[in-house]
Amino acid sequence: MPASSSPSADTATTRTVRVWDLPTRLFHWALAAAVIGLVFTAKTGAMDWHFRLGYTVMALLVFRLAWGFVGGRWSRFSSFVYAPVSVLAYLRGRAHPDHLVGHNPLGAASVFALLAVLLLQVATGLVSDDAITFTGPLAAMVPGSWSSAGSSWHKGPGQWLLIALTALHVVAVLFYVAVKRVRMVRPMLSGDRALASGHAAPSSRDDGRSRLLALLLFALSAGLAAWVSTLQS
Repeated sequence: MPASSSPSADTATTRTVRVWDLPTRLFHWALAAAVIGLVFTAKTGAMDWHFRLGYTVMALLVFRLAWGFVGGRWSRFSSFVYAPVSVLAYLRGRAHPDHLVGHNPLGAASVFALLAVLLLQVATGLVSDDAITFTGPLAAMVPGSWSSAGSSWHKGPGQWLLIALTALHVVAVLFYVAVKRVRMVRPMLSGDRALASGHAAPSSRDDGRSRLLALLLFALSAGLAAWVSTLQS
């Protein structure tokens, strides 16, 4: 939305809605940093840190899966699971007003794809065995052929698919900012988005109680990841 000529006009035509609650924002930036770290450590051979970051990503993903059901309004999966007809309408330029609040259909597809690939990378890392430097903590619990396949995927197609999806995600954000003039980064920093005053979109819950719940869920997720790491033989 173009900047208004005066603060009073801006206040009259827009209202601020809390879209991304604090736990979702912290998850987003922590995951971004961890993924960058995973790629860097994999390419430089800093495997001790690669393993630590892998367990960190596991904890973050478990948390996000849980938060997708109990988190703020726009962080819940139910808010951005779109029917095919809704996706087609968006692609044809007939976006629903809610597409301007949280994840639009293309953004939702990107989020689900990244989560799926990251979950697969974590899973294959846990069962992988390269017979040289690393054996995943769950490798002994699956057939050898699974460990071999997991290692091949994790270090090959899975790694490059993750890099490609991450790059595509960044390019899409830059496209929306530069071409469509849609502020994508600021709401993920502040949590708020300015909407037309007539748009009745509800705000996400982001109070002390919900943040305490998020902290408890992340503690449980981190505990699970820490326990899995102890299974290493």
